Amino acid sequence: MLRVGLTGGLGSGKSTVAATLRELGAHVIEADELGRVLMEPGQAVYAEIVRAFGPQVVGPDGRLNRPRLAELAFHEGRLQDLNALVHPAVIAAQQRWMDEVFTQDQAAVAVVESALIFEVERDARARGEQQGALADWRHRFDRIIVLTAPDELKIARYAARISADPAGREAAAADARIRLARQIPDAEKAARADYVLENTGDVAALRAQVESLWRHLKTESNKSSTARSLE
Repeated sequence: MLRVGLTGGLGSGKSTVAATLRELGAHVIEADELGRVLMEPGQAVYAEIVRAFGPQVVGPDGRLNRPRLAELAFHEGRLQDLNALVHPAVIAAQQRWMDEVFTQDQAAVAVVESALIFEVERDARARGEQQGALADWRHRFDRIIVLTAPDELKIARYAARISADPAGREAAAADARIRLARQIPDAEKAARADYVLENTGDVAALRAQVESLWRHLKTESNKSSTARSLE
């Protein structure tokens, strides 16, 4: 088995790479989707967020008012407060998912797509944590893939995904710059990665990189599974 983290900045193309890996045979889960589920009414994370941020983040339907929560996090300096509530639960859910995958297939490649693998570690250490899954990604993953892309391309992709309206895209682009400023630069992530993929917008070239990488991952997973069977 092989535990793999797939990361990269906002708009870098992680979803595209994750979809290709899934098509090739990897088990893939998205950290954002896990977070959305855990932030639904009835979940412990939801209750903690409402307790910490107040009724202002609850919409008329009883669900979280995500635009208001994002405004408080990114524009009013409460991102660390939010992350401290969400990240531990998301990482615990990732671990449960990987355990289930490997119970079914010891030679599986389990990929967690997450924009904030290195940022989770940075923020945990800033809070004074020095050990454990949050403070050291090596507790969670055997390999890290970093997807890089030019910042302006990331911003354009994000803005196009958020809004089809020119004014909306402009606002989304401004929001993207704020979010990217809080993320660790690609070069720093790449220096710590096991594998680096470059996404310059050429779909065929990116797929070729992913296919080559998949062969390496499968080889590593098979070796790991064989080694465990001999123990």
